[in-house]
Amino acid sequence: MKDISCRSFALFFYYFFFPNLRWYSIPCQPTDMSGGFCLTGKSTMSISSFHRASMATLSFNPTRIHHKAISSVPSLSKPTNLLLSSSLNPSKTHQRPQLLHSSTMSTRLSVSTQEEEVEMGNYKEEEEEEEEEEEVEVEVEDDPTAELSYLDPDTDPESIVEWEMDFCSRPILDARRKKLWELVVCDDSLSLQFTKYFPNNVINSVTLKDALVSITEELGVPLPKQIRFFRSQMQTIITRACRELGIKPVPSKRCLSLLLWLEERYETVYTRHPGFQKGAAPLLTLDNPFAMELPENLYGEKWAFVQLPFSAVREEISSLRTRFVFGASLDLDLLGIEVGDKALIPGLAVASSRAKPLAAWMDGLEVCAIEADTSRAALILSVGITTRYTYATYKKTPVTTAEAEAWEAAKKACGGLHFLAIQDDLDSDDCVGFWLLLDLPPPSV
Repeated sequence: MKDISCRSFALFFYYFFFPNLRWYSIPCQPTDMSGGFCLTGKSTMSISSFHRASMATLSFNPTRIHHKAISSVPSLSKPTNLLLSSSLNPSKTHQRPQLLHSSTMSTRLSVSTQEEEVEMGNYKEEEEEEEEEEEVEVEVEDDPTAELSYLDPDTDPESIVEWEMDFCSRPILDARRKKLWELVVCDDSLSLQFTKYFPNNVINSVTLKDALVSITEELGVPLPKQIRFFRSQMQTIITRACRELGIKPVPSKRCLSLLLWLEERYETVYTRHPGFQKGAAPLLTLDNPFAMELPENLYGEKWAFVQLPFSAVREEISSLRTRFVFGASLDLDLLGIEVGDKALIPGLAVASSRAKPLAAWMDGLEVCAIEADTSRAALILSVGITTRYTYATYKKTPVTTAEAEAWEAAKKACGGLHFLAIQDDLDSDDCVGFWLLLDLPPPSV
């Protein structure tokens, strides 16, 4: 990093927020991080100061969501036989072709007045017909029962190698008074969007496999290398369908584009569906199991609550590509995060003498979020779908409890945005691994 290093954010937090705090190593306990850090001493930091320093807002950017139905008019921007639309951006609406009569009229000014009136009458009739067609099209596009099949024409289909998928029932009843199921597929940028409804008596891996193949046929995209999904109850069906197609199934809550899109669809589509059942509980709820003991290969040696200016967070994200460090980023534009460059984002810095192997192991876990559990005086690491580890513990005192609560308050103030940084040492100038995380509530469906 050029201006703010991991060393600076660790020391910044240590000296600015904990001027009177001592850190000391303790022997490793069954639930501790190896050589784990406990907090002790007197701190002058308050929850309110932490909260104010990290204030930010999070609002999903809806401009990436495409609302046109599968039966809408194809895009005219590129010749294609696929049912595509012009763009997710509302400002990029496709232009209708100019009517031939408009140009013909300009070359016939010498024709008699009667002929001109006839032509003008024909033109107005066609214009009225076109307006009626537009009204019909709008009605189709806004139909909550319609299905969606969309690929951004500016996106190279070969570049979409990872999909996010949900295959689950919706709070909607069909004509048989049975819950409708829906397949929702997208990529992390929402350049690809696909939805399809199914009756509940055809839910199996064969149906899913055929539906995935139909996406490639309709949109002209290759099958992805991997598909992320976040419902553990559907793991058997999804895994079987994916493996039969040579796709790697990845159970993970890092389906943030999909989760946000589902929440948007709940508000704009499902609640408007004629079969919508208000107050219906989700058929497949998300699990939140008790935290397990941390595997030895994930042990760190020291850790610290830290904060990093948002501008430095962006630098760390860019370094994932330029310096090939371990980690994962988020599409901040899609998330619609409104935060100033100087706003402080809370995080956890972990130091280890074997930082690279630790970061490599962590890189394969689909890290989702970190939580400070003040009731157990522990940090909880969530990975995959339902896996939760006791990442580290600390000595429970009124001071340390207040500090953990302050960290959680700062995370909430940032809309759930936080990070995990792995270093050789807390005084190191660089990060070996950097994960930008977002703690989202489960979707409404």
